[in-house]
Amino acid sequence: MIRTRAVPAGRILRAGVLFLAMSCPALAFAHKGEAHDTVGTPAAVVPDFTPPAVGSYVLHRIMPAPEGKVLDTDGKGRPLSAFTRDRITLLGFIYTTCTDPEGCPLAYRVFSDLREAVTATPALRDKVRMVSLSFDPARDSPSVMRQYAGSYAQEKPGAPPWYFLTTGSARELLPLVEGFGQDVRITWDRTGRKPKRELSHVLKVFLIDPAGDIREIYTSTFLYPQLVLNDIETLLREQATPEAAAH
Repeated sequence: MIRTRAVPAGRILRAGVLFLAMSCPALAFAHKGEAHDTVGTPAAVVPDFTPPAVGSYVLHRIMPAPEGKVLDTDGKGRPLSAFTRDRITLLGFIYTTCTDPEGCPLAYRVFSDLREAVTATPALRDKVRMVSLSFDPARDSPSVMRQYAGSYAQEKPGAPPWYFLTTGSARELLPLVEGFGQDVRITWDRTGRKPKRELSHVLKVFLIDPAGDIREIYTSTFLYPQLVLNDIETLLREQATPEAAAH
């Protein structure tokens, strides 16, 4: 069985517009909706359908994950490939002031649930990592990302690592946003006395295999821990089966 899901092409932000939006401190980057709370236990995210069985479908190679320079929560610059190779990686673009329940907070909850599920599955613990990468470098400094991460940024025995990354500037971010095809949009909010720009995005989370190839792209419609877990196990089964990996 070959499973396919349509992924909208979306709108890619151009270099000049993105640089202006990210570098201007007067811009407001927010979604409308309930506030995101990183404290406490996130609510479970459960699908209302039965995900296909592990190994009953093929996850095709979509494209290589792009390369670029990122900063970890200590402010150390590293290539993104350091976080997208040698393990199966689940990477999502976020920004810490996002409040759309179907956006960044949803990704946060799903990543949390998935981390627990992988921790409870010994065969997966050292084969998976998660990455939350900000596309708001003007506000999301390494220290802000560390605060956003909370206890999830700390190593936990038996748990897969979860990295919270940002970039040093919009110029460094742009190749990553464009390379991944992350949908973003700038709109004007003219309801106040002073017009301001708002940054919004379509939630996308990328499943990357140990070779650095993107194998699946999830939107909020399909972002469920059990579905992602099945995809991870399908990729691992593929690695153990040479003939499957050749397709």
